[in-house]
Amino acid sequence: MKQNWAWHILEWHGWTICNHATLPAKCVVCIAPHTSNWDFVLGILFRHAMGLQISFFMKKEWFRFPLGGLMRRLGGIPVDRSRHAALTDQMADAFAQHERFYIAVTPEGTRSYTTDWKRGFYVIACKAQVPIMLGYIDYAKKELGFGRLFAPTNDVETDMAAIKGFYKNIAAKKPEQFGY
Repeated sequence: MKQNWAWHILEWHGWTICNHATLPAKCVVCIAPHTSNWDFVLGILFRHAMGLQISFFMKKEWFRFPLGGLMRRLGGIPVDRSRHAALTDQMADAFAQHERFYIAVTPEGTRSYTTDWKRGFYVIACKAQVPIMLGYIDYAKKELGFGRLFAPTNDVETDMAAIKGFYKNIAAKKPEQFGY
């Protein structure tokens, strides 16, 4: 695993990968904090370093020429933000159709400050009956990884508080923009 280019780039820049949980065959990967476009770059490097096929959501505007083809090859799924319910159903169906499937979601839904996290990742996990892997990018420690596997209980308020609590001590690139 350490022989690939992505691992070497991360190491060269002082980043380490620390996985505290084992990735199951299927899960929603919650990635936070998300305050910078560098989070995407680090996420792609992490994915390649680990040899994983993890898809991700990105607003549909990124899928226009000239970046559209690249985004799709990297695993991107364009999102039309006006169609929330249809997307969660489509993702639940995708989980049912695959033996192994991962979708990464940034719950903040923006790089700007917000304490109102989007719940689509949670809804997808509940509909697909899969766990949520709490993934993180900690800029203070220069650490990327999977922190904990979380099983949704369908008590959305309690579960969201627990998920946000996991990220309380994770340092964002721009801490003033991270509202857990």
